[in-house]
Amino acid sequence: MTDSHPTAVSGLFTAAKCVLFDFDGPVCDLFAGHAASDVARALRQWIARNMPAGVPQPQAVDDPLAWLRAAAVEYPGGGLVTSMERHLATLEVTATLSAEPTAGVDELIRRLGAASFRLAVTTNNSARAAQGYLVRAGLADFFGDHIHGRVADPLRMKPDPHCLSRALETTGSTPAESLMIGDSAADCLAAAELGVPFLGYAPNAGKRRELIAAGADEEAIVSTIVELLPVLDGLGAGLPVE
Repeated sequence: MTDSHPTAVSGLFTAAKCVLFDFDGPVCDLFAGHAASDVARALRQWIARNMPAGVPQPQAVDDPLAWLRAAAVEYPGGGLVTSMERHLATLEVTATLSAEPTAGVDELIRRLGAASFRLAVTTNNSARAAQGYLVRAGLADFFGDHIHGRVADPLRMKPDPHCLSRALETTGSTPAESLMIGDSAADCLAAAELGVPFLGYAPNAGKRRELIAAGADEEAIVSTIVELLPVLDGLGAGLPVE
């Protein structure tokens, strides 16, 4: 298994009854057809029209979520931020129409569902966008009502563990029996705050460095989701059936 230790990864699944998926990255490339930089540019244009004092430029200038967070800091508790979040949600829903599935994730989700894992989405993206994508991908039934996205206050986005807490509550799961699959430092930090074991998805060296810097176990990081399928094969009867 590339850059990971199969025993460490299999141990995460052996201990888990619930798997929490970040959306953009582990499940799909949300901005495959609508570049994140273009969405960020659209948000900057929205800010210029609607926020007279502007918003300080975030470090990640091409990240739409960074612009939303910056606006929430600059305009705390304001209706403008609520309007901006809704505008971003609309852009994300449009992006799902050309989003591309992450290789191997459809089979992973189906096999986890067949083995009676509880599945949930915990994402900083709009729940409406995640739901729409999963419906089109034929995967929505595996998650049911357990799709937890951005709330009205963008400062509750990961690394705040709010969406993970909601997922644990709605699935009736404890942190110790859950597993978070994510591709960002924010995912790792949110999971760590609640004591949820973390499996990193790092399709490139930069992502891997980001996850390790956030405290992810180097042996529990995979470069492809496809790598997880043989792990499930190896577990066999060890998979939960409830």
